Amino acid sequence: MSYRYAFGGDEHIFAEVSEAMSLEAFFKSLSMCHAIKESRIKGITEVCPANASFQVRFDPDMISPNDLLTELKRLEQHDAQAEHTLKTRIIQVPVLYDDPWTHETMTRFRERHQDPDCSDLEYAARINNFASSKELIAAHAGSPWFISMVGFVAGLPFLYQMVERSRQIQVPKYLRYTQTDSWSWRLFRLHLFCARRRRVSDVRHHPHADLRPQARDPLPARCHGVLPTRRHRAMATHRSGSPCNIAADAASGQFVPLIREVAFSLDDYNKDIDGYNRTLGAILHGH
Repeated sequence: MSYRYAFGGDEHIFAEVSEAMSLEAFFKSLSMCHAIKESRIKGITEVCPANASFQVRFDPDMISPNDLLTELKRLEQHDAQAEHTLKTRIIQVPVLYDDPWTHETMTRFRERHQDPDCSDLEYAARINNFASSKELIAAHAGSPWFISMVGFVAGLPFLYQMVERSRQIQVPKYLRYTQTDSWSWRLFRLHLFCARRRRVSDVRHHPHADLRPQARDPLPARCHGVLPTRRHRAMATHRSGSPCNIAADAASGQFVPLIREVAFSLDDYNKDIDGYNRTLGAILHGH
């Protein structure tokens, strides 16, 4: 992977690690951000990592753009020395697929869809060569998802399913901008990575954080929000009982998702993706 640099105004340098989304590109971006932080280059005020890129903000009165670019290129050698192990967490998130609440919201935006006569799940299943929505759901829930960065608004993390690129699910975006509202129990809007990131539908069943003073966040403090080094395993849930149970537990401050600390190894993952995912599942459930 060769880096592509671009100046952003007077105070930013953007670096693209790769045009394609991959865990390898993510680790290279993260490694460079760590190297930049440790280098303590005079004039740098902020470093922001992303999926396959990063951006550096600097004070041009303290370091010129060209001098900073030279320093960044010098740090590229850290790629070869980068460790591919990450201390992180697995979070199990209850999921309700094809639920009536999301379906009701979805039906209000059919004029923006490539095929208004079918649901998002049905459309995604068809263009990804699944025989049915059930097969799509099985593929979506059957492997963990790596959360590589926080999006631009609340409830918009960027996800990469931990499967081979040939098994990544892809869908186009809406013909016009996506829906402008969603039901209150949506945890986040689903984004699927491959050559492009596009929304499928709101499928998570988990309460938003309640910001009222008397309310308790459903996630423990150390898990507030969605951090770049987190991943979660999407587990399908049945309609009967689960939504009401989760709602009641959240209202009483008792709902906490299953979370496990783990050291993720990119090298071990690449050797046997499905086997490594099974190992993560065993860690999650204490086996």
